[in-house]
Amino acid sequence: MAQTDELTDLNATVLLDQPWVTLVWDDPVNLMSYVTWVFRDYFGFAREEATRLMLLVHHEGRATVATGGREEMERHVVALHGYGLSASLQKEDG
Repeated sequence: MAQTDELTDLNATVLLDQPWVTLVWDDPVNLMSYVTWVFRDYFGFAREEATRLMLLVHHEGRATVATGGREEMERHVVALHGYGLSASLQKEDG
């Protein structure tokens, strides 16, 4: 019974730590090909997924590129800033 309680506590912790997203915002500076390259280089996305996300950024003004815990999303934002992209994190809509 104690092991079940530990698993329940762990699941609750994981669920509480998940509702954060990393957003990439459109900007007038970076080329679409560069944004696609960053998504492939940093996140390891396949060309098709990187292109899909880049087009969302271009047409919708932003795209969610990662979901997870706050600290992980903060690391993504810092890394994306290092590539010169406009990025932020926020709590996931839900």
